[in-house]
Amino acid sequence: MTDTIRFDPGLRGPLSGVRVLDLSRLVAGNMLSLQLADFGADVIKVEAPAGDPLRDWTDNGESLHWKTYARNKRSVLLNLREAQDMEALLALVRTADVFLENFRPGTLEKMGIAPDRLLDINPDLIVVRISGFGQTGPYAQYPGFGTLVEAMSGFATRTGFPDREPVLPPLALADMISGTFGAQAVTMALLAREKGMAKGQVIDLSLLEPMYACLGPEAAIYRVTGKVKQRTGSASNTSSPRNVYLCRDGKYVALSGSMQVIAMRMFDIIGRPDMKTDPRFATNAQRVKHRALVDEAMGAWFATRDREEALKIMREAGATVGPVYDIADIVQDPHFRERGVIVEVEDADHGTLPMHNVLPRMSATPGGMRRPAPSLGEHTAEVLAEVGLTLSDVKQPNMARQDT
Repeated sequence: MTDTIRFDPGLRGPLSGVRVLDLSRLVAGNMLSLQLADFGADVIKVEAPAGDPLRDWTDNGESLHWKTYARNKRSVLLNLREAQDMEALLALVRTADVFLENFRPGTLEKMGIAPDRLLDINPDLIVVRISGFGQTGPYAQYPGFGTLVEAMSGFATRTGFPDREPVLPPLALADMISGTFGAQAVTMALLAREKGMAKGQVIDLSLLEPMYACLGPEAAIYRVTGKVKQRTGSASNTSSPRNVYLCRDGKYVALSGSMQVIAMRMFDIIGRPDMKTDPRFATNAQRVKHRALVDEAMGAWFATRDREEALKIMREAGATVGPVYDIADIVQDPHFRERGVIVEVEDADHGTLPMHNVLPRMSATPGGMRRPAPSLGEHTAEVLAEVGLTLSDVKQPNMARQDT
């Protein structure tokens, strides 16, 4: 890994000067605002007295999710059920560029801060509304958890093996994807505002639609073929050979022969040139139809070799193959180290902690690490002072926690 990264509050990025009020909780909103914060935006987490529930996602009793996804942000504690605190929020709205929330649709309206009112207060404001299924439609009021979206989007039914139940991802995939789409939407809205194409606007960001978009042409395929694609494990409905294969030493490799020339090359590598002219394997469509036989041949070759030997032979011959890694493999891999995919970041509790690096990599205007994840309400006085208020202007509850 690279040398330890020290937080530098003076770092600037392409979004320096952009102020984001983040009222969201858990993953999607924090993923979105992290992208903005990493590139210089002043992201202010507006937290209720109990704090963002992401703080409660702990490993060995530590909020490692929070440390990672709240870096570069500031925390302000406001109880929006109190009139004074709501007035403080509106004072912050007047200075903000982006307002981010993920309450159930209609909640902002019940709170008296519907987008129309926010835009009356600040016509240049970009309001991002994250929900599971969008602000409209029959499912708008359903709980918006990523698990439900991963199931309803069609993703789970494509994941897993045909003789087993559909498989949900073991991480907040829908939230991560939606957050990434959302950061892109915010930067587009900021650019449109700069160009004079619009002032403020509302972004209706659901978890469902980005997740569904990742499935590609599923609807078109269903319309044209009349068939619902079935689960294939690690194989593919569209190309063959493509699977994971077990090597002699108990380790796995992943292989993709999605181009005709590569598939033909792989048959030579495994000593089966006869498969190149066999009608069952000569074209991709036929290989997909007979993928069990293709996988049998490929699997037999890998089963007689240790993983490193198999990778060396395949790579030297120009095949597209790679190891199946777990995190223990990743942190030792030289490519991850040299590229700084994972960086060591200073940490008050551990000295340093590994985190994913700032993405994407930009040559002229890179992002950076300006501040660690804040404790609950850590910056309340500081941020209020920036809009001419003091702690006496808000109701400060007994702090439920003071963790990072």
